[in-house]
Amino acid sequence: MAKLYRASEPDVLKPLLERAALDSDSRERVMGHALGLLADLRAAQSKGWVNQFLQEYRLNSSEGVALLSLAEAFLRVPDPETADLLIADKLGDADWRAHAGKSNSKLVNSATWGLVVGRVLVGEGATGPLRRLISRAGEPFVRQAVGAAMKMMGEIFVMGRTIDEAMKRMRRPENKGFTASFDMLGEAARTHADAQRYFQAYVGAVDAVGRDPAAGHSISVKLSALHPRYEVARWSECVPALTEMLEALAVQAASKGIALTVDAEESERLEMSLDIIGTVAGLPSLKGWDGFGMAVQAYGKRARPVIAWANRLDRVMNVRLVKGAYWDSEIKRTQVEGLADYPLFTRKAATDVSYLAVAKDMLAAENIRPAFASHNALTVATIMEWAGNSRDFEFQRLHGMGDGLYERLVQENGYHCRVYAPVGGHRDLLAYLVRRLLENGANSSFVHQLADERLTEGEILADPVAKIAAVGGKRHPSIPLPVDLFGAGGHRNSAGLDLSDVDTLAATVKVVNAPVASSGHHPGEGRGPVGGGDVTEDGASSRQPSQLDPGLRRGGAAGLGGDQVTAAITRAHAAFPGWSRSPVEERAACLDRLADLLETHRDELMAICVQEAFKTIPDAIGEVREAVDFCRYYAQQARAKLQPIELPGPTGERNMLHIEGRGVWATIAPWNFPLAIFLGQTVAALVTGNAVVAKPAPQTPRIAARAVELAHEAGVPADVLVLVTGGPEVGAALTADARIQGVAFTGSTATARKIARALLEDDSRPIVPLIAETGGINAMIVDSTALPEQVVADVIASSFRSAGQRCSALRLLLVQEDIADGVIEMLSGAMDTLRIGRAGDPATDVGPVIDQAAYDRLMAYRARVATKTVKTLDVPADGLFVPPTLVRIGAIEDLNEEWFGPILHVATWEAGKLSETIARVNAKGYGLTMGLHSRIARAAEVIEAEAAVGNLYINRSMIGAVVGSQPFGGEGLSGTGPKAGGPRYLYRFCAERAVSVDTTSAGGNATLLSLDEGGI
Repeated sequence: MAKLYRASEPDVLKPLLERAALDSDSRERVMGHALGLLADLRAAQSKGWVNQFLQEYRLNSSEGVALLSLAEAFLRVPDPETADLLIADKLGDADWRAHAGKSNSKLVNSATWGLVVGRVLVGEGATGPLRRLISRAGEPFVRQAVGAAMKMMGEIFVMGRTIDEAMKRMRRPENKGFTASFDMLGEAARTHADAQRYFQAYVGAVDAVGRDPAAGHSISVKLSALHPRYEVARWSECVPALTEMLEALAVQAASKGIALTVDAEESERLEMSLDIIGTVAGLPSLKGWDGFGMAVQAYGKRARPVIAWANRLDRVMNVRLVKGAYWDSEIKRTQVEGLADYPLFTRKAATDVSYLAVAKDMLAAENIRPAFASHNALTVATIMEWAGNSRDFEFQRLHGMGDGLYERLVQENGYHCRVYAPVGGHRDLLAYLVRRLLENGANSSFVHQLADERLTEGEILADPVAKIAAVGGKRHPSIPLPVDLFGAGGHRNSAGLDLSDVDTLAATVKVVNAPVASSGHHPGEGRGPVGGGDVTEDGASSRQPSQLDPGLRRGGAAGLGGDQVTAAITRAHAAFPGWSRSPVEERAACLDRLADLLETHRDELMAICVQEAFKTIPDAIGEVREAVDFCRYYAQQARAKLQPIELPGPTGERNMLHIEGRGVWATIAPWNFPLAIFLGQTVAALVTGNAVVAKPAPQTPRIAARAVELAHEAGVPADVLVLVTGGPEVGAALTADARIQGVAFTGSTATARKIARALLEDDSRPIVPLIAETGGINAMIVDSTALPEQVVADVIASSFRSAGQRCSALRLLLVQEDIADGVIEMLSGAMDTLRIGRAGDPATDVGPVIDQAAYDRLMAYRARVATKTVKTLDVPADGLFVPPTLVRIGAIEDLNEEWFGPILHVATWEAGKLSETIARVNAKGYGLTMGLHSRIARAAEVIEAEAAVGNLYINRSMIGAVVGSQPFGGEGLSGTGPKAGGPRYLYRFCAERAVSVDTTSAGGNATLLSLDEGGI
């Protein structure tokens, strides 16, 4: 099964195509059945106002997107001012008049005219005639009307707010003959309290459905709703806990005589899910109960092996086959993490082929009771063909979708159909609604194609096997492999590690905790293993970070004397002319070779990052990948942008602009990105033709030494790149030397000021560039339209990942006061799920801070703000662990200093004062990162126009800038620019020299003599 996870699409599809193929006779019968089902579907669509409404406002229209966005956010907004802003934002720009009177349904047309009027109310400004007419009654009127409409949309897709309400609704005439699988809404728990609330909802649902087992209804359970850290890295914690909860629900369901199905999760959770399901399936207490089941997603490459696994369990399993619900997020995750290939199919037709092949296996399996969830008439007709006269299976559809497809099959032909029926309040609907509508509204979905009048029946019912065979099973051309993410003209993406794969994670844990032998030497560097701790049988270091000998922990590097710094600069100065004259292609090739060497030695480099810089395993992977990306990106940029440029001018004159190195650069790197930033600054200076004297932070010399050694191996001459180590005195000696022609520095604002002064103190010295990236009081603004679960996840990552020791880390959370209490409560609960511990432990979220000085400073500050602390956590007693801390402050102005650690401050702001809030943050003078969580597009436009920051993040976390995609760097007190990893960075390292030659002095411009006209 594991080998299929990242296997190539054609290889996986080849046996599936054979399994799913129909002979000509079967194909003819299938088409006949499918055409009949298609007619039923279209008849149902023409009757129901709901179907007509959804058909009128499709997701591929601006109006459909507006309605979806409004439905996703409106019902959770508690304050009228923000609700009005949201309505204005979503209704104001869409062309509702274009839909007026177009539908056959009076209700749809009525709703459309309501939207037209609503747009007028919110879109014509405060002085418009309709505004003046309705006056104060207008906004509440629109707000109430929109609220009613959004609740109506919710009822389309949610069976009931409670399980009792949902069961009552299933007794309505339109549901006659159907049974339901009730799903208690809740996509994922963020806190243990959430998980317990969802568990009790499932217990209550089983009890309610169990009061009438003859009705045939069942319950669906989502494991991610039952544990806030359902992650492979937390396997030992979450799998036993989830197994226990699922066992309790299964035993309860068995005692009631009803069925229980475990819903499908994302592919990275599949192995955990199978472990949990397999354990519960084998419990002796459940022998004889045939109501246990699971869902399988056909878009996954491992779907068919999962069916074989389920069939081998020593019991009958109910298996619900679905096409898949997380396609877009899984594609993005694979690209972001730089994995080898996708765990799922990239073409919709390939998913359909997989579905058919797996369905055929399920029909033939001895120990599987199949359920086929589909809204696709061709899929349904094919399963009917293969099943023959058998009715020993069931179809399934989503509540609110697929009306008309199954009614005749159930009422006239004896087939059974179960409705997947979400249950919950409107606030819980949001994530479910968006996922389902996107899933069924995609251009390639059957539901979408059915509503497209331009498509013929033959096109709608086209054979997916033929479609995939025609392209040889190849991946969709618009979805490149992660390695090719940046296109043919861009750099090759760095390779990542799939830590959701158990074997990969185990191997990585062993590697990063093993001692790393010193592999090179430079002036002042000692030898010996990094860390120096004993290693246990499982590869984990038995010594806590704080116990490591300082000399060994920092590679034994001693600071250099002034004479040694001078000697290093002398070497680089002498090597500069030859390196500068080398072709840019040769210099770029060195960077490409270095990138390859970094990936070859990835395990070793990760181990040093973990042991020397206390990087967690995901951060260590990210560190190496970013260094690789810097090398490849700057190599690609140099080839494209550092060539001589011929400039226009009058005839008889040749003008050229040459871009060359300036001389010797000093690059001074921080300890928090000891490989990525160290190399990023350095290779940028090198590829532009400069020689470099590179100084790492005194806390992390060993990773720098290994990087320099690899750079020399890649072809950078030893005298062109010289490493010096030590503390502030070495940096001072380096920047004071008049032969230094530029400085690239990342660190504190105070140190950047000292460097700037040093570069200007000597009046006889040339004025040289300083590229400085410093810190910031980085703020995230959250309004009441934001989804709290998403906010909390992004806040946790932005504030506490890397123990808060990132330049871009979130320092100040600004929550709209109307929702502040709820957000803070959820955030506090999410903090309880953080694991604080040794960096090499895969379960660790927050490791130790870098050194004793940082620890003492942060702990002293925590003591000063103890009375304002609203949440803190316990940490191990032995080690430099600063507890993640949430501090409530009264106003934005109360925070005026960056605290470089896992300390987050929270304050509130008033609705309607977004611009004022942005201005108050700007007034602090820092300008590195800022974030916004809002569903109001206008709010995003406002912050984009008014935030004085280098990097703005909207509806996402504030860390993890990607080279070439999100150039990083600040302004004001946060840096000088240009932005690292951006298209203008290299120019700052260069000298520009223009050469103008008068060619007429040597006999004129001979090319003029060849022209057809003019001349003598």
